[in-house]
Amino acid sequence: MFPEQVLAIIYSLIACTATSIGMIIIWKYKEWGEKNVIYFMSFAAGLLLAVSILHIIPESFELNSSAPLCLLVGFLSFHAYDRVIDNHSFNNHDRKSARLYSLGIITAWGIGIHSFIDGVVYMITFSVSMFTGVVTSTAMVFHEIPEGIITFLLLREAGFSEKKSLAYSFLAAAISTPLGAIIAYPFVNNLDNTQLGILLGLSAGALLYVGASRLLPESESGSVKYSLLTLGCGITLAIIIILLGH
Repeated sequence: MFPEQVLAIIYSLIACTATSIGMIIIWKYKEWGEKNVIYFMSFAAGLLLAVSILHIIPESFELNSSAPLCLLVGFLSFHAYDRVIDNHSFNNHDRKSARLYSLGIITAWGIGIHSFIDGVVYMITFSVSMFTGVVTSTAMVFHEIPEGIITFLLLREAGFSEKKSLAYSFLAAAISTPLGAIIAYPFVNNLDNTQLGILLGLSAGALLYVGASRLLPESESGSVKYSLLTLGCGITLAIIIILLGH
């Protein structure tokens, strides 16, 4: 295993830890966590969007001329996946049970698949280059804390006990990330730059979707002043990391 792939797995374990921290924060400090989770989201949105637009997307375009199409496919695939999850939960149950089903089992499965893909992205970006891996993974780790908080809150609202919510959140949102990185390793290890460009384009589309369609709209429910401040902090940190790397 190359040093880059080892780092990818290490980062995926850090992400797992960050998600677990998010769950513990909302479990131990529920009121504070619910009040401030939107600012975690805003910061993570700024970081993910800036890293995607300023580094990951240009890098993918350099590796493969088809990367713009892959970027679009990655973005639309995540959008379609979200719509299927939402429609499934309401088409197969009555309105009351659908809400619990969607917030509980379906949402946990959805977040689990998303977190698994995060692990794959860690491995892909480190396979492109050490710098791309570090920049991307650092940005992604910051969105794991609010993801842990959200997963726990949704399961609790769906009626699960605190212990079950913690356990299911860990399985869905935390441990699935290093699992995705480990499973992806043998598949991405021997890919050439053209193939990595395709995967990086797909990954960039997915990250862009998460930042723009998931994190950013949620952050708008908080104070405009602090949401914009934390968004700006995320963007600034991304720019600093990229400039230092170059």
